[in-house]
Amino acid sequence: MSPLFTAIVIILALLAVIGIVVGVANDAVNFLNSALGSKVAPRRVILWVAAAGILVGTLTSSGMMEVARSGVFYPGEFNFQEIMMLFLGMMLGNVLLLDLYNTLGLPTSTTVSMVFGLLGAAVAAALFHIADDPGMTIQQLSQFINTGKAMVIIAAILLSVALAFAAGTLFMYISRLIFSFRYAPVFRRWGAVWCGISLSGILYFALFKGLKSSGLIPTSVSEYVGEHVLLTLLAFWAVASLVLWLFQRMRFNIMRITILSGTFALALAFAGNDLVNFIGVPLAGYDAWQIAREAGSETLMMGELANPARVNFLLLGISGVIMVLTLFFSKKSQHVTETELSLASQHEGDERFGSTFISRSLVRATLVLNNLWTGIIPARVQRGINRRFEPLPVEERSSAPYDMIRAVVNLTAASILIAIATSYKLPLSTTYVVFMVAMGSSLADRSWGRESAVYRITGVMAVISGWFITALGGFLIALGVTALLLWGGWIAVAVLTALCAWLLVRSHRKTPELKEEVAASPLEKAETPSEVLHTCIGEVCGTMQEVTRIYNRTLVAVFKENRKVLKEMVRDSEHLYEEARARKYDLTPTLRRLQQCDIDTGHFYVQVTDYLSEVTKALIHITRPAFEHIDNNHEGMSKEQIVDLMRVNDQVEAIFDKVNTMLSSEDFSELDVVLEMRDRLFDTIVEAIKNQLRRIHNDPQTSTRASVLYLTILNETKTMVLQSRNLLKSQLYFLQEKESAKTQQPA
Repeated sequence: MSPLFTAIVIILALLAVIGIVVGVANDAVNFLNSALGSKVAPRRVILWVAAAGILVGTLTSSGMMEVARSGVFYPGEFNFQEIMMLFLGMMLGNVLLLDLYNTLGLPTSTTVSMVFGLLGAAVAAALFHIADDPGMTIQQLSQFINTGKAMVIIAAILLSVALAFAAGTLFMYISRLIFSFRYAPVFRRWGAVWCGISLSGILYFALFKGLKSSGLIPTSVSEYVGEHVLLTLLAFWAVASLVLWLFQRMRFNIMRITILSGTFALALAFAGNDLVNFIGVPLAGYDAWQIAREAGSETLMMGELANPARVNFLLLGISGVIMVLTLFFSKKSQHVTETELSLASQHEGDERFGSTFISRSLVRATLVLNNLWTGIIPARVQRGINRRFEPLPVEERSSAPYDMIRAVVNLTAASILIAIATSYKLPLSTTYVVFMVAMGSSLADRSWGRESAVYRITGVMAVISGWFITALGGFLIALGVTALLLWGGWIAVAVLTALCAWLLVRSHRKTPELKEEVAASPLEKAETPSEVLHTCIGEVCGTMQEVTRIYNRTLVAVFKENRKVLKEMVRDSEHLYEEARARKYDLTPTLRRLQQCDIDTGHFYVQVTDYLSEVTKALIHITRPAFEHIDNNHEGMSKEQIVDLMRVNDQVEAIFDKVNTMLSSEDFSELDVVLEMRDRLFDTIVEAIKNQLRRIHNDPQTSTRASVLYLTILNETKTMVLQSRNLLKSQLYFLQEKESAKTQQPA
């Protein structure tokens, strides 16, 4: 046996581990988001419930391994060398494709990526085989490939997208009509029956979808259930409703039980059915290597792979442990879950996606249809429906993206759809169903208001288009990689494996930072004018200190042409700007939170928000051009320019220090001193600009780009200081009004 094929088996084993990691990072959204979105329990509890489902499901997944061995191509048509390169090419391409999606934060179907990756790799291997055999022609390609499988997957994409979205919309609309957002009184009466429907669908899904290939359920039982699906669901509903009614009388939160049960069931089904997407191909490669080694031939045809796979529970158990560890520690899995949660959130705020012509057109068309619909429905009925969908006041809402009613609907609709599809042998994608149900329920729940609809439709379209690109991308990448491996031999194996490793490491290092989950901000908790004042002072002081630090380090880095520090300062300044931008988007909800305060308090916060935003915007207009200048290797600052800018920097730092001291101490006795310092700084800036104009006039060789950067820094510095002075004046006026109001109050 050639060492090359032994090395390929080792590489496949490593790729299996990587495949599990990137696969779980992608698919964690399927079974975590309903529990995370409703905050039904602490994140660690949710992860432990999902981990239990994964470990159980992993040990039941052996029956699905034939898909990777003979589901897409006919292994008997390929020899050992071709089949090993086919498996390696598919895994290299598949891992890179899924990792790219995880980095972008977009969920996709690992089933589609595996099937089309295998299809592309098989086409490449078939073309190589045909080219190597003079007696064969390209017309004989069909005898190598099971083309019907690809057509079924494509049809399943279209079916699952439309069906899941419609089901999620319908189920959520009916549920909200029944319970409204103030669901507690109605839920006490009908909650057990309603959750019984959910739990029965979830149990059916877990038993006859998640454990269908485990061998734990007798064949006779499975056949009977398959023939009597409706009767089985009704029996489950009756039993589940009775049990939940008893739990409800014992003061248990039955929605929490239902949501966590659904999380367990979806995690179980994911591990039981989708593990093949990650380790099926490496295990098939290992089996092929064993078959060839026992036969003592490297040209052996691989027809034996069409036989049932041999179960290795040790490997399945190890895979389950890796999946659980990935679930707990992968940042990319959390990044992917953010996409669905942001698109389904009930709260207003900064949107992750932008606006497109198609999304704007769809929103306009929907508004027109809505006007037509409201013209048909009687006004009294409309008012009754609107009352059911009237959201809670801001002060009564939790920080969860949506409530438990919607979480139960998401789990129920997804579980029942996948279970029914399985009983009719329809290959629906778990990812597609779960995601589209969540989008449909958020639409029906009126989370997509006029303020956010256009952005969220853009996000959904981006995810859906990514699903179709998965098929094409998986096919083309695997086709190209496998072709290079077959024609390049061991050199191609070494180069492509090293390239894949480098790209994965590079991608991991560039994973976007996750937003920390924090409690309500101090400003949201503030109620009295004094508390608002104190909180705003803290925000202002913290921001101004950061501005001072970033501004100083940026100028020093420009002087020293330190690209690394400038890149860091761009990142820090963008973070400050995003905070200020988020503060602007949260302005209205914050003012509602402060409705018990007087108007002056709200006016002060509006001013602070605007001034801080302008300061951070001016800072970004300094750091970005500075980094681009040095990054493009343009000529640095001259000694004269450095001297002028150092003088400006010293004065800016002194002003900001004085501003921070006055804000934190609430002592504005030196306000005129700051005004004098500002005027001196402006004189210095004017003199620096005149010096630069003289240098340009006297020396025609003066660097144009360095001059533009120099003048940009001076002008934006002036803007920063102006806005900080305005901020200080706003603070003073607020304190004066507050004291005046106190003296006018009757004794």
